Amino acid sequence: MELSELDPTYMPRHVALVMDGNGRWAQQRGLPRTDGHAAGEEALMDTIWGAQEAGIRWLTVYAFSTENWKRPLDEVRFLMNFNERLLLTRRDEIHARNIKMQFLGRRDWRVPRRILKRIDETLELTKNNDSMTVSMAFNYGGRAELVDAVRRIVDSGVPANKVNEKLISANLYDPTMPDPELVVRTSGEIRTSNYLMWESAYSEWVFTDVLWPDFRREHLYDSIREYQQRERRFGGLAAEDA
Repeated sequence: MELSELDPTYMPRHVALVMDGNGRWAQQRGLPRTDGHAAGEEALMDTIWGAQEAGIRWLTVYAFSTENWKRPLDEVRFLMNFNERLLLTRRDEIHARNIKMQFLGRRDWRVPRRILKRIDETLELTKNNDSMTVSMAFNYGGRAELVDAVRRIVDSGVPANKVNEKLISANLYDPTMPDPELVVRTSGEIRTSNYLMWESAYSEWVFTDVLWPDFRREHLYDSIREYQQRERRFGGLAAEDA
């Protein structure tokens, strides 16, 4: 689908992606699973550029979940090195396009210090960019985020009767991040996988059969078109039913 076919007046401000299907893509070709992750880099960059072209202000991608630590050690090690290499080789290009980088997730002992250093370098490099924000959910889990938010609230001494949705939102990993209007999951899997559980409460979900390494900006535009064809109600009634 072409960008020109979309309604420019009804674009989602924030799109989130679950980049699924790398392993299956590789297995279908008789390749190691890690080759699928490597092939996903081109999909990611084309999707970022396509989102920027479309005027999407915020794009969040599920880069590494808290559950991914359960995968084989070799695959976990590859993903750590891959994400580090991605930052080193792509951040200058991202910076040149005036894109700000953010990161969501736990910065705990499991994440190698060198990767935390790369994250901090990338944050500092791109902090003043304002054409678009790309947020990497790295060592991220939706339940973990809520647990961490509650812990911060308890540690701050807020009484129980003062806890509300606004306070919880203010204690999430990135309180500046708007809720995504659209969440896209690739590879035909139909589940949320512990992703942005609080933030996606009223998101429109689109599930596509395309495996992530084959995903390109035209598939993003297909998903946005489906979003534009839906009526968002937020628990209320459609205008004709009111």
